[in-house]
Order: sequence, then structure tokens, then C-alpha cells
Amino acid sequence: MPLVAAAVCPHPPLIVPELAGAAAPELDDLRAAADAAVTRLLAAGPEAILLVGGGPATVRFGASEHGSLRPYGLDRHVRLWKVNCAGGDRLPLSLTVGAWLLNRSRTELPRLARSVAVDATPAEAAELGATLIADDDPRCALLVLGDGSACRGVTAPGYDDPRAGAYDEGVAAALADADVEALRGLDPVLSAELRVAGRAAWQVLAGAVRAAGGNWRGELGYHRAPYGVAYFVANWEQA
Repeated sequence: MPLVAAAVCPHPPLIVPELAGAAAPELDDLRAAADAAVTRLLAAGPEAILLVGGGPATVRFGASEHGSLRPYGLDRHVRLWKVNCAGGDRLPLSLTVGAWLLNRSRTELPRLARSVAVDATPAEAAELGATLIADDDPRCALLVLGDGSACRGVTAPGYDDPRAGAYDEGVAAALADADVEALRGLDPVLSAELRVAGRAAWQVLAGAVRAAGGNWRGELGYHRAPYGVAYFVANWEQA
């Protein structure tokens, strides 16, 4: 069974301290939680890491691809794994931040990445997850990147929406319980209205775990909404 573990982290640009500047300490606890989740993911003994995050389209990325933080105010390229002339500055924000988190861990494990279209249907996302890993692939761990609602208060990017709190609590409970069906059941219309960036990626996770089979346990390491955006950090492992 090649899927050995999964971790869920958010992908706000401000998680990068150099980009956050003087505000960097405000997300120290989020960085610490994300670092701990990656460390735990690596402790499961994978032979490769597959990053999954939302993007404009569903795309398979090679090991030499990289992303850029320049659109967010920091002139820095973030490599996915290997650097060579075949790579390109193609990773969406979700995978760029995921690569940054992995690079912080200093792991040398091989890694690849897949983006899922943020408007993919739940069935499309779950099907992508079910086909991510083949039986003859090496032992693989998933790092899944996604943010919750952006409507938690009047200063939030999407302003205040009274539905956002209940939505995020539902996601938090699903991640804590490794509840595949709850993630698969997230409504894409409501998710879009609440400006949720992680819905499709979480449903890819659900599809991958369901296809892997077995009993899984989850643990939620972080659930807060700084700046009016809900962020989650969780680990899923075989029970």
C-alpha cells in the first residue's frame, strides 16, 4: 500500500517570514505547527513526497519546476526539488508554499506535485485522488495545501459571512477525524461563496485515502483564523 501518510497545511504567502516582515511573529505559531506536521509526515517513512494544491487548472508538475513569491512582494524562486534548465516558474501559490515548507525541513526525498483546478467538481477531485498513486509506486506521503474560508470578520478578504464559522468547524472536525466522506461532501458552491481555497485539494486527499483503503486516524494541530482566513494543520496516518 504505497500511501503511508498525509499532512494538511495552509498556503498564505505571509507564512514566509521574509515576506511578512515586521508582521512575521504574528504567524509564528502557524509556522511551528506546519513544521511539526511536515516532520511527522517524514517520520512515517515515505520514499517520495507528492504535493497537492489548488490552482487555475489540474496540472502534473515535474521535479525541476519551481514557483515564485515575486507576485506577493518577495523576489524569490522556490524550487520543488531539483534545479536544472528543464524547470520553469510554473507552480501556483499553493504548491510554492508547500515546496517552501518541505525545503525548510531539509529533506532530500524525491518530490512531485499536482495542482487541482479550484473549480473541479467533488467527483473530479476525488477521482484525481484515487489515481494519484499507483500500486507499484514507491511509498508515498501527501502534503496537501489549502486554506479555509476567507470570510471570518469584517476585515477578512471576503468580508464577514455568518456561514463561514460553521463551514470551517466542519472542515476542522473532518480533518481531526480523518473523515473522508465529510470532505467529499463539501459543497463547491458554498465553498466558492466563502472564498475557500482548499476545498478541491481536500477532496483529492479524500479520494486518495479512500482508494488506499484501511483505517486512518487524524489529528488536528492548528485551527485558527488570523486575518479573517481559516487555516488548518493536520496529520493523517494509518490506524
